[in-house]
Amino acid sequence: MCDCVLLCHQVGGCCVSVVSFKSGVTVLFGDHLATSSHFDQVFKDGMALVERTAAYLDGAGRKEAKTLSAGLGVVYATESMRLTTRLLEIAAWLLVRRSLKEGEISADEARVKRRCIKLGTIGRPSHVKGFAELPQTLRSLIEESFVLNDRIVRLDKALDVGTEPAAAKDGSNVVHLQMHRLEQAFGTPARH
Repeated sequence: MCDCVLLCHQVGGCCVSVVSFKSGVTVLFGDHLATSSHFDQVFKDGMALVERTAAYLDGAGRKEAKTLSAGLGVVYATESMRLTTRLLEIAAWLLVRRSLKEGEISADEARVKRRCIKLGTIGRPSHVKGFAELPQTLRSLIEESFVLNDRIVRLDKALDVGTEPAAAKDGSNVVHLQMHRLEQAFGTPARH
């Protein structure tokens, strides 16, 4: 018979935590995720997207932009700047997480650096007039960047679950502690 209860929600395909009622030990899977091959793959995917985007914007994208009408050129410039900004934030997050994983910075340093990074879930340009007329490669890169951004936002929430409320630090209510962690990770009150 299992002495654990699984208090988790799927985040990026990974469970957040398991609590053992027998021992009172909590295992945070975010800690495991940060050192897993899954993170390594996200890092590779993210940095590859940054490189592909830079190559496109400096090469074929520059040529394609010159062929656009003035109005569409403004949309191209705006969306390429938004794309670049989003990818810079993603790259910063990936580099902070990798530095922490490699032991180059402490968890406290990582938290301070993380606060400066703006991962967002808004700004989808599909409603922008003229977006559909932008070059296909730019539109594809923008869509890929949002998929990666959403993936990283989910990972970031899973990795940030370790913050404990002051009232539960003594371990007196393990279930309350886990419910609080779930609420923090997913931004919605858990049903008690």
